[in-house]
Amino acid sequence: MGGVITAERIALLIDGAPTWAVIGLTAQDEGLRAAAQLEVAQHVYGGLFQPLNPNGAQMPLPW
Repeated sequence: MGGVITAERIALLIDGAPTWAVIGLTAQDEGLRAAAQLEVAQHVYGGLFQPLNPNGAQMPLPW
């Protein structure tokens, strides 16, 4: 998908955001709403601008 930012790509990233955050966007509590906005924004930003795997040759360690 490269570095192209489209409305469709943003919509897919929002759809993939944590469920609590998407639901929290409509919360009456201002603090919860602000936390949800930040979580969704961080999720979208990460999906658009952070590399999927910066060290493709390195295998992840098991937990």
